[in-house]
Order: sequence, then structure tokens, then C-alpha cells
Amino acid sequence: MSATMQEEIRAAVAPPVQQKAAKSSFYLAMRLMPTVQREAMFAIYAFCRAVDDIADDGLGTRSERQTALDSWRTDLASLYAGKPPSYLSYLVQPVHDFALRLEDFLAVIDGMEMDVREDIVAPELAVLDLYCDRVASAVGRLSIKIFGMNEDAGFSLAHDLGRALQLTNILRDLDEDAQIGRLYLPHEFLAAAGITSRDPATVLSDARLDDACHQLAALAHRHYAKAHHLMASKPKGRIATPRLMGAVYSQILSEMEHTGWRAPRHRVSLSKLKLAQIVLANGLGR
Repeated sequence: MSATMQEEIRAAVAPPVQQKAAKSSFYLAMRLMPTVQREAMFAIYAFCRAVDDIADDGLGTRSERQTALDSWRTDLASLYAGKPPSYLSYLVQPVHDFALRLEDFLAVIDGMEMDVREDIVAPELAVLDLYCDRVASAVGRLSIKIFGMNEDAGFSLAHDLGRALQLTNILRDLDEDAQIGRLYLPHEFLAAAGITSRDPATVLSDARLDDACHQLAALAHRHYAKAHHLMASKPKGRIATPRLMGAVYSQILSEMEHTGWRAPRHRVSLSKLKLAQIVLANGLGR
């Protein structure tokens, strides 16, 4: 990847951050937050979007994409040393205001690196859990600081809600992931369904895929339940945003279970009316 290309990637996360975040499925939940917290969430989103693009856009060789991720690690270290590169100026205030941890930013990069090293195909459950922790729960650990939660309850929420959301996205994006040679369904669930192939296209055309997906959906529901139980205990902080995110995505998961995962599949989304109903039921208050 050329230096020019790296600069273009970095420029893509410059302000206005909100414009990029507006395309996110989480945008509705972010809008519930006060201005300072909302802008901080937009900044985290922009960072995640930038490093995710390195892993997923297919530009450059694996070695070049690895170099780009390493550059992010170096530049984040400079940010925390008080000498931020100009393109990271949008992170300076959130890091200062909310004591965001460097280790959580680095964990997100570590997750992207798992995709860059090799295409993930039918990982063991332990590997999938590590991946979810890095690409999703680490983002949650950053977010709970902005929500004003204590670390004990906040990190527990990040653990379960992050995994639930990521597993839901995996089940929603089966075809898109297969097109770039990836299959995040765990080896154990595929084997239990009787599927031995590890070719993404072959697996997605197998009628037994539905069984493996329902197993993963059940795991996601267990994480949603734990997150819901924690939020119901009314921990310190503004939990309207994570509560709404959990409600929206658990509903998407339930609708996917209803339609199933046998081919031909269609991408499940919620109607504006359904989203409005979920917001009224879950999105208001602290």
C-alpha cells in the first residue's frame, strides 16, 4: 500500500465524523446521547471504520495491509504520548474527556489483524470468541467510558453485548463474508450439523446450514440475556444507548431465526415502524 493510499485512508476518518457515522446501524442509538458524548461515539466509530476498511476492502497485499495496521499502532502510541498525528486530532478530546484506554484501541486493531493474516474460515469457538472480544467487546469497553459506567458493570456489559451484536452481524452477513472468502460460523457448530466442507460457498449452499446458524443464534441470545439482566439492574451511567442497540439487534436476530438461513437468503432489516416501536419501548430515559 503506497504512502498516498495510507494518507487517503487516514483522511477518510477526518471530520465531519458524524457524516460517516450516519451510515451506521448504530446511528439511531448514538443520537440519543448528549452532544459531547455523541461526538465522542462518532469518533470511536470513525476509528473503527478506518481500521475495518484496511481489513475488508481488499486493497493491497496482506503484507501492505499489515503495515497499515502497524502504522495505526504507532500513531496511537504517539497520540497517548501527547504528540498526535494531525489526522488523529478527532480522537484527542474524547481520549482526554473520557479516559479511553489505549489497550482497547489496540485490541480492535488486533481483531482486524486476525482478518488480515488469513481469511477466517470455520474457526474454533475459542478463536471466534477472541475475535468477537477484539472487534466488538473492545469497542464496548471504549463506549462504556462515554456512557459514564463504572468499569466492573461496564466491562461486563461490553463482554456480553459486544459478543451478541457481533454474532448477530455474522449471521446477517453470511453471503457478503463468503464473497471475500470468509466463514465465521464455528467449526463445532458446523460439525454438529454434519457439515464437513470448509469452502464458504459450499457451506452456504448446504441445507444443513440452518442448523449451524440456529446454534450460533442461541449463543447470541444467551449473551443478549446476560446484557439485558445487567442493564435491568440499573447500573450507573447512561444505558439508553446500549439498551436500544441490544433491542434492535436482538429483534433482527429473532427475525432471521423466523426466516431461517437456507438459500436463497435475504438481508433482514427492520421497518421504520418497527424501529419506532423499539425506540419508544427501549430508547428513552437514562
